Amino acid sequence: MSKHQGSSVTEILQPLYIDDADGQHWDEQCELLVVGWGAAGACTALEGHAQGLDVLIADRFQGGGASAKSGGVVYAGGGTRQQRAAGFRDTPEAMLDYLRHETQGVVSDATLKRFCDESVANLAWLEGHGARYEHSMPPGGGKTSYPKDGYFLYYSGNELVPSHRGEHDPAPRGHRTVAKGQSGQALFGHLRDACLRAGIRTRLQSAIRRLVLDCGGRVVGAELWTLPAGSSVAKKHARLAERAERLQNFRPAHCDGLRAQLSQIEREHARPLLVRARQGVVLSTGGFIFNPQMMREHARKYLRNFKVGATGCDGSAVRLGATVGAASERLGQVSAWRFLNPPLCWPKGVVVNRQGQRFCNEEVYGATLGAPLCEDHGGDGWLVLDRKLRRQALWETLTGGYWWFQTVPALLLMLSARKGRTPEELARAAGMDAATFGRTLADNNAAARGLIDDPQGKSAYSRQVLDQGPFYACDISAGNQAYPMGGLTLGGLRVAEDSGAVLSAEGKAIPGLYAVGRAAIGVASNLYVSGLSLADCVFSGRRAARAVAQARPVAQAPRAATACS
Repeated sequence: MSKHQGSSVTEILQPLYIDDADGQHWDEQCELLVVGWGAAGACTALEGHAQGLDVLIADRFQGGGASAKSGGVVYAGGGTRQQRAAGFRDTPEAMLDYLRHETQGVVSDATLKRFCDESVANLAWLEGHGARYEHSMPPGGGKTSYPKDGYFLYYSGNELVPSHRGEHDPAPRGHRTVAKGQSGQALFGHLRDACLRAGIRTRLQSAIRRLVLDCGGRVVGAELWTLPAGSSVAKKHARLAERAERLQNFRPAHCDGLRAQLSQIEREHARPLLVRARQGVVLSTGGFIFNPQMMREHARKYLRNFKVGATGCDGSAVRLGATVGAASERLGQVSAWRFLNPPLCWPKGVVVNRQGQRFCNEEVYGATLGAPLCEDHGGDGWLVLDRKLRRQALWETLTGGYWWFQTVPALLLMLSARKGRTPEELARAAGMDAATFGRTLADNNAAARGLIDDPQGKSAYSRQVLDQGPFYACDISAGNQAYPMGGLTLGGLRVAEDSGAVLSAEGKAIPGLYAVGRAAIGVASNLYVSGLSLADCVFSGRRAARAVAQARPVAQAPRAATACS
């Protein structure tokens, strides 16, 4: 890797070709090597162990990755125990109908159907490994970006939005792992402990640098660069990594510097470790939100977004795959989260671009709003409230018992809003075109009075006349540091949908190489809804492990020694 690729990402080398895997000296051997110990890697390892495979997990840090920093929400439906206890009748067919709308063909209908059909069993599988899920729902049962403590089942996507929910009655499918606070750490903790109870071996502070192939082109192992266990440099590396993850929300620039130090430690002190994987290598290293070059190259429209993920989300899987001819897709697809709830009354306002033109239904899930905001409007926009609605939103924010990360940004956004006594005065204060904004407000008010259909399909419940000055324009742009807009990369390696095997540009499986979670294209690779990524970690991880266990090693025709040099 050249220096211009950024000093805070794992260095990737060209593959190592060997003539004779059996005659090669290996520092460690296993049947299944899982690279990346987040939720996807843990699920792969646990299923692989259950299938009788000798599994080794490697992780650049201590495990957890983006999964441990998440909300711990698993998107599950089709009739889970929790849905039934809450009084909802859901079916795999209803779940499939809804997800078809959200995934837009990112995977085949057959794969999406399999995902829905296996959903109940996969959630129960997580429970079998210690995770807990309950049926308590937020008061009123409406939408929220993340439920308050004590509530663990909710509408985590667009299920309540008439234009998105399909023909079936809506059902809540966001299953938050039972825990106090953000539940991602608890979910990963259960999976980590299950791996350790099973006796699955781990290699921590070990970053993958390159793949090892035999002369037939089969991936037979990997070269890890590992820090000396228990050494002073390993302890320093762990401290810096923990600090970078803990402070990312508050001091992102400082944390970027910490990540550069981590890479420097790895370059100076890590030593190569050659690992043989007799049946397969599974890449589960996440996305690439922390790789500046890849973001500039593939997702430039999202450079102002707050990074959602962990330090290990540096594109390692895509870059490793490229060295062996693997294809990648949708690298420009980013989930940009601009939530308008809580406070729950915000969707009664109108969202407009810098010209004052409305472009979305304010009721939709945060990523469904964030995508057009960033893709089509430069990441810039306003949430417009009148005096009555702003007063209602302030009261709800102060008394609603929301999380601090919901309450504080919402208050800052409203208190720093542009203000105008009339719509024309607000348009001038916000730099909008007065005539365009005037028409937008007039159409909104006419729809709220029942005179016309809402231009963006907003439901009658969320329509409200905005005519009581002063008026306020809240800056919901991606660059507003007081109200950050998260970004999560969704693209990854192309994989065979029946196995998770990594595919070449020609669509052929690369023998011995698999990818799971956000390292691969999966059900969450179009527009995100909360919990879909973690659900895919379970689905894709178990799928790949079963495929590895079922695959029989294929004898490779020997090549001349020069072919591997």
